[in-house]
Amino acid sequence: MQKKLNKIAQDTNLFLKRFIKRQKKSELIIPMKYGLFSGGKKIRSKILIDIGSIFKINYKSLIILGAAVECIHAYSLIHDDLPCMDNDTIRRGKPSTHVKFGESTAVLAGNSLLTLAFEILSHKDLNLSEKIKINLINKISESSGHQGIAGGQYLDLSFEHKKVSKKKIVEMEIKKTGKLFIFCCVAPLIIKRKSKTRN
Repeated sequence: MQKKLNKIAQDTNLFLKRFIKRQKKSELIIPMKYGLFSGGKKIRSKILIDIGSIFKINYKSLIILGAAVECIHAYSLIHDDLPCMDNDTIRRGKPSTHVKFGESTAVLAGNSLLTLAFEILSHKDLNLSEKIKINLINKISESSGHQGIAGGQYLDLSFEHKKVSKKKIVEMEIKKTGKLFIFCCVAPLIIKRKSKTRN
């Protein structure tokens, strides 16, 4: 299990490093990489690859999908740590991105990682039909925005210092954490179903 996790993490990071290296240089690349390569077990990518392998989906395609997921996960952590959100100064044993680079830079680095995920999913490196790519982008957008991570973070902040029902807590957890995991489970099905339809 640990060996497989390590391999997935290495392959995902390798793809991301190569993808970012091909980008035009900007001042935001360094804080983006700081937030993106801060460690982490790549559990989401492993779920995606485990389910994808059941449907015999190409490993490279699954790594690329996982890379997009990791960009969104990293963006959410950078933003979660901000003073206006959870105000955490440490992330995985290191100073949070806003502590290291400043608050405005952290916001922009997080925004850039979010949009980088869509760039990865729409790129020619991902050898899937345009229709499948659109469906994947649609689903990951839903998982990241007001119906997903952003909406969950809003609820989390609005619940502070309040007595909240268990139902509301579950709703917050599903949006903030669960939706991206759900995407990792559903993405291979989107690929398989559309590929079958096309053949």
